[in-house]
Amino acid sequence: MDRDTVEPSVETIPGKNASTWAEYHHQFAAPSTYVYEFVWDSTADATGPFCTDVDGNVLMDFTSHVAAAPLGYNHPAIVDKLEAFDLPDPLKIAGQDFYVSAGGEPSDPDFPGPTQLLDRLVDLTSHYDMDRVFLSNSGAEAVENAIKICYASGGHRGITFDGAFHGRTLGALSLNRSKTVHRKGYPEVPGVISVPYPSTQEMYETDWCTDGPGGNVVADRLDPDQGVIDPDEVAFLILEPVQGEGGYRVPHPEFARDVEALRERFGLRVIADEIQSGLGRTGEMWAIDHLDLTPDVITSAKGLRVGATISRSDVFPEETGRISSTWGAGDLLASMQGVLTIDAIQEENLLENVRTRGEQFRSILEERDAPGVIDVRGRGLMLAIEFDTKDRREAVVDAAMERGLLTLGCGYKTLRLLPPLDVTEREIELGARLLFEAIDAVEAQMSVSA
Repeated sequence: MDRDTVEPSVETIPGKNASTWAEYHHQFAAPSTYVYEFVWDSTADATGPFCTDVDGNVLMDFTSHVAAAPLGYNHPAIVDKLEAFDLPDPLKIAGQDFYVSAGGEPSDPDFPGPTQLLDRLVDLTSHYDMDRVFLSNSGAEAVENAIKICYASGGHRGITFDGAFHGRTLGALSLNRSKTVHRKGYPEVPGVISVPYPSTQEMYETDWCTDGPGGNVVADRLDPDQGVIDPDEVAFLILEPVQGEGGYRVPHPEFARDVEALRERFGLRVIADEIQSGLGRTGEMWAIDHLDLTPDVITSAKGLRVGATISRSDVFPEETGRISSTWGAGDLLASMQGVLTIDAIQEENLLENVRTRGEQFRSILEERDAPGVIDVRGRGLMLAIEFDTKDRREAVVDAAMERGLLTLGCGYKTLRLLPPLDVTEREIELGARLLFEAIDAVEAQMSVSA
């Protein structure tokens, strides 16, 4: 498969083999969030955003596995190193209790592992004076440990935002405010309050700003004279620098500055959930780097291949065993992939590519007056199109797949686009063409049905 020339090629999707695989899978799998019957053939050709399914269809993946595969398929920086690594058994050890080396010195190993991943993450967050990392298995665990270390530093309340999604453990679920299905019927961590997440000037002025003593909804509640919450009771404020499940909403810049002022005035600990938006997705290594807001904790996962809670020594508990995980720091293969991903982003100057290709893609999307599109938003290569109805969004996702373009929904009626960080100009143009073909086909169908 030549990445410079390949294009999607679809006969029938889902084909016979994909339908058989999906049917067999669901004999055993609990109900979950399967989007469509796309079955990747991991033994077939794949490169960049292009992959092959079990029926031989060639597809263009603009989901990056919900940002969990930031370099797409078979990036040389990853596969070349993995091919040279003689896989041992076990590939996972009890990493919080033992250490592991794959040869060489810790500062320059033959093959990087958990220790080197910790090193890279401290370096990537040094501008926030972060110097400690706790590795875990997933994004939800990274968030769970973030709120735990903040609770350990003092306070029993948390502040979350409307539209938020932070994971599916019970602690993380208590912070979610995007969809009812995530939380209904489950017990919640007490003391969590939710406030607006303004992404437009109108929302900032009407939903966030107030005539009260603090000037905004949080400052009013924490005001020493007229407020209803003692600031010392607040353990953390958690936000996504770009909301994911909530619809790819970008925070209003003045809102971010207000949160920084709250942090400084009341000593609030700010957790930046970078599970989906981090590792270069927005054109900066961390999406919060775009904002005038200082995080006290950063959570990372997905593209990192493992979960990570990153903070300062004064935030992490000193007592050993206060946080721990059997497998957290012991996945040799995933840690290596995380290190290699970070190195590729830096060595190949992919942040610049994300900014350039993100501007290209957004311009194409904004300039085309596509039917049913009411908003285009996002940062870098974390882009979204909001449609007038959920039905239209769902139909466009299906129509795009039929043409060989994989996309995903988010929010209520929004479609998200997550090309690999090294996506090319040709691939952006090709993906945009397929997307517009899908949008036009859906409009024609809806017009006939009307």
